[in-house]
Amino acid sequence: MPELNPMTDLVTFGETMALFAARRTGPLRFARDFDLGLGGAESNVAIGVARLGRTACWAGRVGADDFGDLIRSALAGEGVDVRAVPDLEAPTGLMIKGRRTADHIDVRYYRAGSAGSRIRPEDLDPDLIRGARVLHVTAITPALSDSARATVRHAVEVARSAGVPVSLDVNYRKALWSPAEAGAWLREVIGQVDMLFATEEEARLLLPDTFPTPPHEDAEGAVPEGPVAVAEALAALGPRHVLVKLGSRGAVELSDGVAYRASAYQVTEVDPVGAGDAFAAGWLADWLEGAEPEHRLRTACAAGAFAVTSQGDWESLPRRADLALLDRTTDGVSR
Repeated sequence: MPELNPMTDLVTFGETMALFAARRTGPLRFARDFDLGLGGAESNVAIGVARLGRTACWAGRVGADDFGDLIRSALAGEGVDVRAVPDLEAPTGLMIKGRRTADHIDVRYYRAGSAGSRIRPEDLDPDLIRGARVLHVTAITPALSDSARATVRHAVEVARSAGVPVSLDVNYRKALWSPAEAGAWLREVIGQVDMLFATEEEARLLLPDTFPTPPHEDAEGAVPEGPVAVAEALAALGPRHVLVKLGSRGAVELSDGVAYRASAYQVTEVDPVGAGDAFAAGWLADWLEGAEPEHRLRTACAAGAFAVTSQGDWESLPRRADLALLDRTTDGVSR
């Protein structure tokens, strides 16, 4: 087998799970048919970046089972450089996705003690990180285990010492840790981050005193002071680029003190899971291309829009040629 080139645009790592998605709407106990796939925030980003023409590497642990084989083969098939460590003592984690109603997705995780949660610093090739143009991490991985938290810390330190920019998506998961725990870890690492992706609500994890939870939030969980104020407060903690995701209201980018805003694309939403990962992938791919802020923000919004248009966490992520489809005003038929 030829040796893989250690130089890549983006390196990321974390837990990717086997995903069972119920085909029937209603309580999961009545589901009889499931689609089998895979999902994981970091691998979603790697796929999105690869589809947009840049090189990406995903590292992690998977079980020595069919689900681990599925993850390795599917990511490799998407052009991602896969550095998966087989774990002989723990299984690949599982994600079960149901649709309780037509408008509500129910996601359940079975990942305690999984192979992915057992990742450790020695599983990562430091030369791979040193040779990357950006390291992308999320706040999901440090919530999985002590060894996973140490792995994130190690990877960030390696990247910083080599002058490699660090990208962080907050991606808060309340099932994994409390807001206080997540906020404490985020405040520890934020000074080492160059690019930060967060929703307005996630900003409160980092800035609980600046943006306390109001007694009556709107449906979007918006911070009353506005997204630009949120971005400015986050940037004051260290990141050079801050991306505030606003859902159906678009997004705000604050880069080098200058704010940019983009509206969301209007699409028919089928499955919202993975939209934030797609947004990060679109922005990072364009940043790697050297695109201007307005352009990369539009690409990020477009990628997020594509992500919600079909079932699955990553299957509808766009390629470059797809992006123009959202700007067309035709009858929607390509001939």
